Amino acid sequence: MSWFTGVAIYLTIWWTVLFAVLPLGTISHAEAGIDKGDGGDPGAPVDPKLKRKFFTTTWISAVVFGVFWLVLKLQIIHLPRLPSGL
Repeated sequence: MSWFTGVAIYLTIWWTVLFAVLPLGTISHAEAGIDKGDGGDPGAPVDPKLKRKFFTTTWISAVVFGVFWLVLKLQIIHLPRLPSGL
């Protein structure tokens, strides 16, 4: 696996994990009993804690990518090689 392929796989894992982590621990305005007034979405989170979720996403993605890389390195599964002329 080249470094470019590794980065592409890591970013794909990162985005997938981000969408899994985003709803964890959020409380909407409707659940908190806060009236948003005119034009506010009652389903919007009160405090999304995005920085914390980005760090959580990064370390979970690193662990998942590490397991994926180890499985490839130990040749537990084999990925076919693509022709280099593409």
